[in-house]
Order: sequence, then structure tokens, then C-alpha cells
Amino acid sequence: MGTHLSVRATAVAASLALALAGCSSAEEPTGGPVELTFMNQSRGQEAALTQLARQYTGKTGVKVTIESPGPADYLPKLQAKAQSRSMPDVYSSFDATQMAPFYKAGWAMDLSAELNAGWSRNFSPAVLKMSTFQAGNNLGVKPGVYSVHWETQTYGFLVNPALTGMSADKPPATTKEFIDALAAKKATFSVAASQTPNIIQALASNWLTDAEIEATLNGKASWKQDGWRNAFQFLLDLKRAGVLANDSIPGGQDDHPNVESAFFTKATGAIFDAAPGVSVGLRTNPEFEDYFSTGVPKAPGAVHEPRSPGLPGKGAVINPRGKHAKEALAFVKWLTEPAQQAVFARTARILPSNPELLAGTDIPGQLKGFAAGVQSMQVMSTTFTPDVNTAIRAESQRLVLGETTVDEALATIQAAQDRTS
Repeated sequence: MGTHLSVRATAVAASLALALAGCSSAEEPTGGPVELTFMNQSRGQEAALTQLARQYTGKTGVKVTIESPGPADYLPKLQAKAQSRSMPDVYSSFDATQMAPFYKAGWAMDLSAELNAGWSRNFSPAVLKMSTFQAGNNLGVKPGVYSVHWETQTYGFLVNPALTGMSADKPPATTKEFIDALAAKKATFSVAASQTPNIIQALASNWLTDAEIEATLNGKASWKQDGWRNAFQFLLDLKRAGVLANDSIPGGQDDHPNVESAFFTKATGAIFDAAPGVSVGLRTNPEFEDYFSTGVPKAPGAVHEPRSPGLPGKGAVINPRGKHAKEALAFVKWLTEPAQQAVFARTARILPSNPELLAGTDIPGQLKGFAAGVQSMQVMSTTFTPDVNTAIRAESQRLVLGETTVDEALATIQAAQDRTS
């Protein structure tokens, strides 16, 4: 899951793509019953996806096996399968920076022609744009569309009103009010290191237009602008107010799942998350429903209304080298039809990507804050380069630990940008 942009790919991504490529020849089809394997990254959609796979088998006779290694193990296992040339027929789309090596190595079918032939009607124009790799994109992927998505993803805060005293009817209007409300109740807030690029991008939109954000990610504008400086200041404000959980930003392979788990087990008052977090909560603690989502509040001195980064959410990639690539394509087309998107929306609590469903679906209360951000979300063919993504994560952690200043952090991030621009 992710957006895409223009600059060249890093050497690391290129070498990984080479390692994942293996032999370039396609697998030969075999006779017998058709069996497909879908390797699923998302905990939150597993039950709905399994239900739909069984329904598809009953409808067509095609057996579909869902493998769900979990979000922390998903990428390493997918890499291992690529290197051993045992890739699944279908696999979950993920962060564009992480998925690009698989696309470059030939493990993803270009779906452009199918979408242009009418399949695109199942998706909003925004989701299609964010799923498209344009010519000259910064990840070095051949222009095309390599994933389709039945979810629209926005970002914001998940809030436990019992711990924070905040209300879904009147959430804090500014970041200062948000911090003050946490401090008044001695409640804590948490954001995973892996999510810091997203919260920084959301906060920066208080001062930067989408075009200005895109220019920075494209290497054409400076990271040392006040908008980015002010965004990082929010992390320091949390720390200085004593409301940052454990006085740190957790990192590691499973940092975000741990942050979500702490919230859904009521150990943390509020967290930064994306709309898919609601489906994770349904699986983690289905008894806990008294929480709400809200967009990132306006910052004092803002010149624009803050806007969530927009991403295509849960979706699928088709392995063109699989034994049954044609059947895999048919299955994924079926999964993205409105009827099946409605199942995902209803049973997994996700925001659909079909525009009619998104406009007409009864949105669960926990999703309403995320849903409100769809109309104004940032829609661009742009993403962080791998080096910048890594730098933001590391510098955010160092910042709250007192190991660097905001200006020093921005200089480090700018240097990472310069290496890939």
C-alpha cells in the first residue's frame, strides 16, 4: 500500500530487485483442479478474506487458500518466496517502497489494460491515481498499475474517551488542545517509528500545499522549510508535556502492531493510526468499541486546513509467473466487485474504494473520523524515497530522546533526499 513518484530508485532497492528476480521464464501451467494461494498481510481483513475465498470456491470450483503470516513476518516471508521462486498466485499490496523490488523483478502483473477495459469502474479516481506508477517514478518501477485495492486509507488519531476525556462529538480543535487534554487526564499518546513519515506529512499540511509537499518528496524543494520544521516540533511538544508513552517512539519490525495492541487493550489513551487500524481493533479486542477516530487537528499558526495523506489500502497483486495467472486475475476481479467490497466494508470495518459504496455505506462510528478525511486527503503520485523514509524514522526517535534538534534532524533528512534525487 502506498503512493508513487518521480526520482530514481536507490541502490538498495535495485539490488533487492535483482535478488528477487530469479529466473525470468514463466511457470508452465499444469492440468488438474485449479488451486490458488493468496498470501495476506493484514490481520484485520483475514476473516473477511477467508469468508470470500470460500464463497468463490463454492461459486467457481477454484480452491483458494489464504495464508496469513502476520504483518511483522509478511515481508520477510514474501522475500524468501521470491528468492526461492515459490511466490503465491496472489499477495497483499503493501507500502510502495517495500513492494517496488517485487514489481521490478517481474513478480507483479501490469493491470493497466484490464483497468482501461472497464475494470476501473470499481475504484475511485483517487485510488487509481495513487496506485499508478508514472514514468520517471522515484522507485524505478516501469510505468503501470501493479495492484488493485478494495480500501481507501486515511490517517488520524484513535482516541479512548474514557482515558482522555475527549469526545467524538467535539474532539480537540488544535494540536495544543489535544496535548492539553491528554495532560489533564495524565493519558498517553503513541506513534510507531514506522508511522512517523505519515504523521509528519499530515502535520506539515498545516503549512504546505499538496504541490509543495510533492515538490519536497520529489527533491525539488527543501526539507528545511518551516512547514516540516513545525511538523517535527509536535513530537517535541508531546514529549515536553509528558504525554508521549514511555517517553519514546517505539521502533522495530512489529512497532506499529505493538502500538495498536496497547491502544486496543486500553493501555494507551490515543495513537496515530490509519483507517485499517479499526479492523485490527475488531480482531484484537472485539469487546472494546467505545473509541473514535479523528483527523490530525489544526496546528496553532496554520495557514491551511490539515489533510491526511491518502493511500490505497488493502488490495492485491497478481503473480504473472504463477501456474494459474489467468484464474488469479479472475479471482481478484471478483474480489473488487461492489458486492465483495461491501463484505470487506461490513465485516472488516474498512473504507471501500468503490465510490458509490464509499458514499452510501453506513460507516461504523469508529471509522467516521477517517471517513471524513477522504474528501480532503492528499492525492498525489508521490512517496518518500527509501533513504528519506529511513531517515525520518530514525531522526524522530533521536529527537524525542534528546539526541538531536529539529534543525539537525531536517539536515539529516535533506542529506538522505540528496542521495536519491
